[in-house]
Amino acid sequence: MDSEDGRRVLDPAQDGAALKALTHPLRLTLLGLLRQHGPATASELAARTGESSASTSYHLRVLAKYAFVTEAEHRDSRERRWKSVHDMTSWSNEAMRRSPGGSTILSVLHRRQIEHLQRSLDRHEADLESGRLGQEWQEPSGVSDSMPRLTPESLAELWEVLRAKTDELTARDAGDPRAEQVVLFTAGLPLAPDPVAGQGGADASAGPDATDAGAPDAPAAGDAS
Repeated sequence: MDSEDGRRVLDPAQDGAALKALTHPLRLTLLGLLRQHGPATASELAARTGESSASTSYHLRVLAKYAFVTEAEHRDSRERRWKSVHDMTSWSNEAMRRSPGGSTILSVLHRRQIEHLQRSLDRHEADLESGRLGQEWQEPSGVSDSMPRLTPESLAELWEVLRAKTDELTARDAGDPRAEQVVLFTAGLPLAPDPVAGQGGADASAGPDATDAGAPDAPAAGDAS
């Protein structure tokens, strides 16, 4: 199912094979590169990932089979270029956990996103250190791990506010030459009371809070950008 904002919404009951296809790390990497940098050939993606062109070509065909990518306009007849069909992939966490094997797929996808966060952090730090990013990005960049106490309704509302504000700012900055690609991660993970902490009278809600210049992106239903 497609939505009007460039987001593909997958139904675990009908799209289980497509979701499972996304759990392969190289496929997620290839899809992310096409979404971030635009159309590319298997050879170009092989050079970016350090994989063979045979491997990237195979995994691109798998992504095409499940309609995540499609052929792009070719520069000449000797190359086959690929592009992403959507800007983002979404699913319902509730529906995912109800479907056979859905919890396992969801866990794998979450861990793939954490791996993406680590790669993005490494690249961000290297770009600042090398001067590829100007120092004006130093202050607004960051990772937040604050731990507010919210109801389910408030957490759902927070996702909607973050999504709407992100869309608003993206549209506002679309024509600004100073705009750069920003990798945004936000996790909303409720935790049940810790019985051990409760026995000792410790405040289970107290957690570390790094810089509040956080990075939102992933609505209440799961998202993979």
